[in-house]
Amino acid sequence: MTPSAETPRPRKERIAAHAAATGTTRIVIVGATSGLGLATARCCIRRGWRVGIAGRRSELLEALRAEAPEQVETATLDVTQPDAPQRLAELADRLGGMDIYLHVAGIGSQNPALDPSIEIDTLRTNGEGFVRLTTAAFDYFRHHGGGRIAVISSIAGTQGLGAAPAYSATKRFQNTYIDALAQLARMERLPIRFTDIRPGFVATPLLRDSHYPMLMQPDAVARRIVRAIERGRRRVVIDRRYALLVALWRLIPAWLWERLPIR
Repeated sequence: MTPSAETPRPRKERIAAHAAATGTTRIVIVGATSGLGLATARCCIRRGWRVGIAGRRSELLEALRAEAPEQVETATLDVTQPDAPQRLAELADRLGGMDIYLHVAGIGSQNPALDPSIEIDTLRTNGEGFVRLTTAAFDYFRHHGGGRIAVISSIAGTQGLGAAPAYSATKRFQNTYIDALAQLARMERLPIRFTDIRPGFVATPLLRDSHYPMLMQPDAVARRIVRAIERGRRRVVIDRRYALLVALWRLIPAWLWERLPIR
């Protein structure tokens, strides 16, 4: 008898099987078109990981995919839109599964004039959009055997910054929200772990119109981000200078903080 030909498996099943057999890490990065997201995606690619990248600008996503087409999948999504969770799920599916979800998407501006449009846009992206995608990732891991949710928050969440009220408030919100999700995962005995990454000031487009001391370069920060994820860190401030600064900020009483002209 002539043996029958084996029916080829769908591409996503082949990818998932290969990742499982080789131990390849699969990470999805939302907010990967520029700045820290882009630098971190490239760092993961260099490590041989399979990388799903998502953001609003499809041309930038495709440009990054062209650098490593066998490792990278893309999805155009806007975290403020209701269809973003579905697009995330489809991206994870094309990637062959998701082991790590990294949320980098965010905006921020100095706004001492309190332009309402700036404050509300910041709330929508850093608050509403953050919740929409991190809960979608939590739900994915809840139904797929667990994983890690990592977020890029900021040292700005340590204290309220008068020059950037919505930005500092939404970063504090992100810190607390991740703490709450971590507790929920423990309550439900889910194998979901969390990494809250709090960088200092990084030379990215987010700070292009501002002047900050101790600016760090995206590539160096990206390497620290990936290292923190690999080591399973729960919280990390990048770098040591900013860790010291944050420790000092926390010692300042509220009455004195309100009198400091921090910009």
